[in-house]
Amino acid sequence: AIFSALEARDALAGAAVLDLYAGSGALGLESLSRGASSVVLVEKNPKAAAIAAKNCELIRAAGKLDPSTTRVVTGSVASFLASSAGEHDLVFIDPPYDLPNAEIEACLSALVPVLSTDAEVVLERSTRDAPPALPAGLELVRSKAYGETTIYWLEPA
Repeated sequence: AIFSALEARDALAGAAVLDLYAGSGALGLESLSRGASSVVLVEKNPKAAAIAAKNCELIRAAGKLDPSTTRVVTGSVASFLASSAGEHDLVFIDPPYDLPNAEIEACLSALVPVLSTDAEVVLERSTRDAPPALPAGLELVRSKAYGETTIYWLEPA
């Protein structure tokens, strides 16, 4: 459903993608396979980051892509965003469900300065959690519940 919506909005072609709390990198790498130009995967857990790096190698080899199209950052989202340069066109935020909303809200605040003007931000949270408070610079476009998950679509204000 996420990728159908992104393709309908023409948000994937040539996009610089940022996948926060990346885990195996599935969301970011799927966007690369659908036309994004580059992806940065940020994952704090070293074992998960190693799996993401292997997945990057597989995707690059299968698509004969340049190594610069993917990058895995092993570290916290907060540290990455504090030192991030450049603009991102598409951002996936799929944190563990037990991550407090305060941390999500801090992440969203730090994300605002590194978004392109027409960026899309896709945030996944448990339907049991209250919606996060949005910082100045981001607005909710829509949200939709899928079972235990709610997807929030955000854009720069």
